Amino acid sequence: MLHLALHCLVPALVAVLWFRTRWKVAFGVMMATMAVDLDHWLANPIYDPNRCSIGFHPLHDPWLFLPYLALCLWPKTKFVGLGLVIHMALDGLDCQFTSGVWMY
Repeated sequence: MLHLALHCLVPALVAVLWFRTRWKVAFGVMMATMAVDLDHWLANPIYDPNRCSIGFHPLHDPWLFLPYLALCLWPKTKFVGLGLVIHMALDGLDCQFTSGVWMY
């Protein structure tokens, strides 16, 4: 449950601290990037509390971290990039805390 809460709280904190004048837009876009979890529907079972999503689900492949990071460099895509990078970092931390590994 904490993991899910962090997927909302961390983008909110980043939006408020670094994008004060546009925090609503920043937060909204970063929350929209949580749709990356739609790739969980391809797994069987859809949810497994012991499964690490990094390296298992298609949009959670470790090599995608670089393009997600690159999106942070352009003004028009920075909120998308930040949302995806935050998401992957939180999922990686979740893997570490639940199963002691950084990826599947």
